[in-house]
Amino acid sequence: MLDVTMNKICRSAFALCGLVAGAALAGSLLISSHAAAQEEQKQKSQAAWVKLCEKAPSLQEEGKELDVCLTHHERIDGNTGRVLVSAAIRQVEGKDTRSLMVMVPLGMALPAGVQAKVDDNEPIKLKYTLCHVGGCTAETEATDEIIEQFRQGEKLVVAAMNLSGKPIGFPVPLSGFTKAYAGDPVDNEKYRAARQQLMQTIRKRQMAMMKKAQEEQQNKQEGEGQ
Repeated sequence: MLDVTMNKICRSAFALCGLVAGAALAGSLLISSHAAAQEEQKQKSQAAWVKLCEKAPSLQEEGKELDVCLTHHERIDGNTGRVLVSAAIRQVEGKDTRSLMVMVPLGMALPAGVQAKVDDNEPIKLKYTLCHVGGCTAETEATDEIIEQFRQGEKLVVAAMNLSGKPIGFPVPLSGFTKAYAGDPVDNEKYRAARQQLMQTIRKRQMAMMKKAQEEQQNKQEGEGQ
């Protein structure tokens, strides 16, 4: 089913980008006025990927903790703060094998698995490995061919099947991947601070929307009472 509908999903998925009030994390991400948001969207499309590296206590070689790096993109719903989709290339220090990891929201049919397609290339099949409160992660080996597709490609579409049997496409732009993958990792503390600031902005937006809805409801009730 996913194989049959993958091309259709790829054609339509990027049209959804304009309908999603989201934010791709890359450096300092702030949501302000409509005009500023439009300009920011242009900038984010060029730098939506970021490399994060940390020591992994569970991975050691000769008593030394190994670095684990993720060249990572995530798309966040600007109204809820939830991750709509994420994609990453995972590298472990000193290891030749790399992993392609994607995360989709909860509520997907696990037996169907996940597929990822770069432009017009053949779909890449991934298997679910973990589900948690934030979503479900699927993985496969990131071969040299896949890495090259990411470097040369314009768009990645992650396709999953929901519980109703309907395939859903999650678009991920590949602009900025090559620079992030080949470059140095970002400062983790600055990244976390930027992400925290983004979440605070989203919470303020939620509160403003809630207040507006309550005021509209109150005005409606007062109008009906007259």
